[in-house]
Amino acid sequence: MMEIQKGAELCFPQLLNSSCRKPTLHWSKAVFLNIVLSFISLITAALNLLVIISVSHFRQLHTPSNILLLSLAVSDFLVGLLLMPLEIIRNTACWVLGDHMCSVYWYLTSNIVCASIGNIVFISVDRYVAICDPLHYPTRITVVRAKLSVCLCWFYSTFYSSLYTKDILIEPGRYNSCHGECVIVMTDIAGIADLVLSFIVPVSVIIVLYMRVFVVAVSQAHAMRSHVTAVTLQRSLNQTNRSELKAARTLGVLVVVYLASFCPYYCYSLVNENVTNDPSASFVVMIFYFNSCLNPLIYSLFYPWFRNAVKLIITLQIFKNDSSESNIL
Repeated sequence: MMEIQKGAELCFPQLLNSSCRKPTLHWSKAVFLNIVLSFISLITAALNLLVIISVSHFRQLHTPSNILLLSLAVSDFLVGLLLMPLEIIRNTACWVLGDHMCSVYWYLTSNIVCASIGNIVFISVDRYVAICDPLHYPTRITVVRAKLSVCLCWFYSTFYSSLYTKDILIEPGRYNSCHGECVIVMTDIAGIADLVLSFIVPVSVIIVLYMRVFVVAVSQAHAMRSHVTAVTLQRSLNQTNRSELKAARTLGVLVVVYLASFCPYYCYSLVNENVTNDPSASFVVMIFYFNSCLNPLIYSLFYPWFRNAVKLIITLQIFKNDSSESNIL
């Protein structure tokens, strides 16, 4: 009787000596948590899919800034479609997908998160040039260069993720202490390198660029109120129109929300080096993932074109001939 009760607490009762124990979370709490997190995952994937369809379908939206937003939406869509469900399984139940899927999970996590960071950096650069050097923006930031930047971002994230997870890719399950577990162990050097390359450097770049954008935007607004008539300043004011400043404010909100979601994980990792495998730390991971759900909501609040595009998509107007030429701005 005791053997049966003991086996019932294991992920794989047939493997008494090598199976992990089932999570101790009460079944009612586990069901509630799974329902809530699954709903957030579904909403995240659906909202970002709307962004992807909008920017891809409507020709008016094929601008450098929107191409960068499209790349960010792709990474956010993958978070909702893949990372959130797998994170739910990893932290609320036994890992039953095997060692190879565990390796794929960690690789995808590193890849998608790295791509998201790169997208935010390129978005910051785009707004910096648009506000601080508006005369040269059309020639420096083109659709072709934006597409190349996106390709570079995803290529770098793929390469970086391969190095970051190479041990677990070569030998799946090497860090698991029992069956039903999915963990990864990083050396101190790898952890420091990840902290610098994935957090300190990109966050520093983002903050410096947006501080510069903020200073220039404030000075321009002050100059407009003061009716400054200097020729050079007037040319700059004429080039930097209100839509650019509005876009900078909107993307500034996006960046602030991103940093607010991103920082808790790395701050927690400074005090807990095993944060990736600590079930109690899963909330900081989900906070970061939840940012992927917030981004499309930011677009809907600040971008009229997104709301117009969603109306056409939901009403299936996009299937009409020449719908890609619709005026949604």
